[in-house]
Amino acid sequence: MAIRNIREIGEEVLTRKCREVTEMTPRIRELIEDMLETMYEANGVGLAAPQVGVLKRIVVIDTTGEDPHILINPRIVESSGEQTGQEGCLSVPGKSGQVTRPNYVKVVALDVNMKEFELEGTELLARAICHELDHLDGHLYVEKVEGPLRDVTEDAEE
Repeated sequence: MAIRNIREIGEEVLTRKCREVTEMTPRIRELIEDMLETMYEANGVGLAAPQVGVLKRIVVIDTTGEDPHILINPRIVESSGEQTGQEGCLSVPGKSGQVTRPNYVKVVALDVNMKEFELEGTELLARAICHELDHLDGHLYVEKVEGPLRDVTEDAEE
């Protein structure tokens, strides 16, 4: 496993639509392991493949620090409610902004064995799923920020 470089806002790879994964290969398994290690090293709760420069529809999410979700070719099939809160991104370091997202989402994805499964999430998990899936279509949360982007240090001082 290896820690990969996280791509930052302004890099073209973050604006491109990702391709579906059609088969599990040793390279895809290695990518997933590297993504998990990279996410944990950066103290993130989610990471999408384009954030490490790979245009594949893969995200990893762990909102608890002990229950990682690996989503291959994920798609949201249901959402409801609304929540508004501060969001940040490993690809937009040092910044945060207020974003409104669904409070509940259901996603259908493939696991590492390429078997379909459903994952339901509320609150932070729902927010993380929406945030990471946006990356797969070339979108960053800054496109949805309500009001100004803030320096994370400002938030810590309040």
